[in-house]
Amino acid sequence: MSDEKTVAVADHYNAVVDDYHLNYDDEAYKSLPHYPANYFRLKILKREVAKLGARSIYEAGLGEGTPLAHMAEMGLRVAGSDIAQNMVAAAKANFARRGLDPDVIQLGNIDDFDSFANQLEDGLFDAMMASGVLPHVADDAQALRNMRAIVRPGGSVFVEFRNALFSLFTLNRLTRDFILDDLLRDVPEAIRDATAAELNARLATDQPPLRSKTEDGAGPGYDLIKASYHNPLELLELFSELGFHGMKIHWYHFHPAPPMLEKAIGPAYREAAMAMEFDDSWRGMFLCSAGVVQAVRTED
Repeated sequence: MSDEKTVAVADHYNAVVDDYHLNYDDEAYKSLPHYPANYFRLKILKREVAKLGARSIYEAGLGEGTPLAHMAEMGLRVAGSDIAQNMVAAAKANFARRGLDPDVIQLGNIDDFDSFANQLEDGLFDAMMASGVLPHVADDAQALRNMRAIVRPGGSVFVEFRNALFSLFTLNRLTRDFILDDLLRDVPEAIRDATAAELNARLATDQPPLRSKTEDGAGPGYDLIKASYHNPLELLELFSELGFHGMKIHWYHFHPAPPMLEKAIGPAYREAAMAMEFDDSWRGMFLCSAGVVQAVRTED
């Protein structure tokens, strides 16, 4: 990630640190103004890490530290890093409140292996997780190589991504952009222009609103920082090319209808979405805005 983009991403997360822990609270998540996607993601991560029988885990982009603290409280050796100074400070305080060692947390950028290499001096980890990280990296392949280098051969990574295929269900400007820029990127310009005109007439291209500021106005909004979508089919191929196997996707943040209908449907929309969580069927590829790739590092 360029220095400018790194600063913008860090500024965004520095600005949202105060209430970030509520995303994981067993009571607060029910009444958050936004959908509690992170709550369900943490449930998935804890379930899958427990299945592995892992004894150690590293987190890149640990935020205010709650997911990693849960792993420590499950008995795992833990360490983690983040590019946002305020998040690192909050994570250290979070660990201290829970009686955990705050010194396992430091500033670090998954784009720069040297920034966190010291945390591997006690040995590689059985697992690593990176949530809200891959959308922001400068180079997907290099970031995944760095993630691979954190875990021992046979160890597992859990990498969250924003699902590009979900755009086919949103029926808004994201649908138009995916069709034009991805599906039709190699067709003649005249055909793309004709398709664009038709899509503009049929889709809600004024949606979703651009998030230019955080809710309190203190930092840049999510749509003004580097926040890439990934096609899960291409992403799984990249994992394979970079020395992983056994890939599978855990879907989360389901949508029971196109998101622009949520206001009209009311509370029943969120209730239906929550009831759909933990469904790992093919429907998640189109109904979920995010997923977690679980993959195993191959032997060197």
